[in-house]
Amino acid sequence: MGAKSWWSRTDSRLLEAALGLATLLVGVFGVLLPALGVVGLIDPMDTREVETEAATRVPGTATDAVAGHGMTLAGSHQADLVFAHPDLGQRLLLALPELVGSLLLLLILALLLQMARTLRGGDVFVPKNARRLSVIGLTVLVQAVLGPALLAITTEMLVSGTSMADQIPFSATFTGEYVLLAFLVLALGEVFRRGARLRADTEGLV
Repeated sequence: MGAKSWWSRTDSRLLEAALGLATLLVGVFGVLLPALGVVGLIDPMDTREVETEAATRVPGTATDAVAGHGMTLAGSHQADLVFAHPDLGQRLLLALPELVGSLLLLLILALLLQMARTLRGGDVFVPKNARRLSVIGLTVLVQAVLGPALLAITTEMLVSGTSMADQIPFSATFTGEYVLLAFLVLALGEVFRRGARLRADTEGLV
């Protein structure tokens, strides 16, 4: 008599619903609303947090912040670069890192949702899931590198040729946590691949 699985079809449905809801929220708040802000249909993003070369004062009066070219830089070390009336190009540069990050997250969620659907059959060790995990791992790795780089490049483009350029150095902060996570997911994908191959070999012996 086989052991009864602790995972039920109801659990699968709940997991799929949670992933579907997460996908919807990321699509609306991470992609749709920023895109509408870029084209001017809703209030756009107008602020970018930056690292400053020299400490500026937290604004209390009009003279407490560095201003120019329609921009205001206020804060110390971690400062806010605020655009009074960003044009289309500035709106796009401000929203681009979030848009790209959200699109990559949507790809990950879509792949996880496809994996969750395989739980209905009671077996996740299938070749397709191994490939999906590999794509997820590579996507996380791309985001770990592309996210900070894109943030630094777009910030440089926003302040290039303005009085803010001397205040805001080109810098990108990379964190090892996402790189480690990416390699862990890639390793898990290899486990799934070998599990699927072992199962196929075992079934061939029966």
